[in-house]
Amino acid sequence: QVQLVESGGGLVQPGGSLRLSCAASRSIFSFYSMAWYRQAPGKQRELVAGIISGGNTNYADSVKGRFTISTDNAKNTVYLQMNSLKPEDTAVYYCKARRNFDDYWGQGTQVTVSS
Repeated sequence: QVQLVESGGGLVQPGGSLRLSCAASRSIFSFYSMAWYRQAPGKQRELVAGIISGGNTNYADSVKGRFTISTDNAKNTVYLQMNSLKPEDTAVYYCKARRNFDDYWGQGTQVTVSS
């Protein structure tokens, strides 16, 4: 089974920045795509940002211009750089990897944006 471990979550003030990491148990070259999702209490899980092997990225409208997804292939890690954070960004953030016909999910990391 593929393992994905998120880290980097925590408490940050509005307007602040945070970088989330997703460490994979195998080379990210083996995945068709990597993505970050988030889920706030009482709400559905939503796609935040995604990246495919060719380097193309996509973002939710709510985070465009503020969040950036990137990879470090040598470290088997995907990052989500979050800038200009807002209280509505508060959620559990999950890493997802797609390989062949399978999706793999991490356990999630809590991000809280509050003053």
